[in-house]
Amino acid sequence: MNLTGKMDGYLRNQAIKILMPEQLQAFEKGLRTFGFGPQVDDFVTSMNHAAERAAPQAKQIFLSAISDMTFADAQQILNGGQTAATDYFRARTSDKLTAAFRPQVEKAMNEVGVTRQYKELIGHFKTIPFAKSDLINIDQYVVGKSLDGLFLMLANEERDIRANPAARVTTLLKDVFSRSAP
Repeated sequence: MNLTGKMDGYLRNQAIKILMPEQLQAFEKGLRTFGFGPQVDDFVTSMNHAAERAAPQAKQIFLSAISDMTFADAQQILNGGQTAATDYFRARTSDKLTAAFRPQVEKAMNEVGVTRQYKELIGHFKTIPFAKSDLINIDQYVVGKSLDGLFLMLANEERDIRANPAARVTTLLKDVFSRSAP
């Protein structure tokens, strides 16, 4: 959350940067060919900044998952694989994170003109009889990619904590992860 919930936390991190949806990449190439590259770049930037605004919402949800953790859950994390804690958080928090991220993402995406234009185009396209395409809900896409990035960063941190004693910064983390280190 500290790495993702800051300016350019997603945008400048190539591992989690939110790119143009796969279904729109051919459309993106066409726009760039006709000189609309800056608008496409603004659109990609807006998706990433929306994710960065939403990321701080995760902290309270993760804290709640920790307080709800049972002894059996803790043992499973302790004795589990390199991403056992991340897997626990993904299973216990994904629905709540999606619900918390969605309003933040929608608000941020609506503040950008390119995004409004995209939504208007989709609206017009849907009115065409027999129109068929792989159109996507861009807000839902950004929420999903935001969570993917958040969990990827969490898994990377967890691996580092399990492998590197210097990364175990708190007594609790030292206690939990030192028992599971190889």
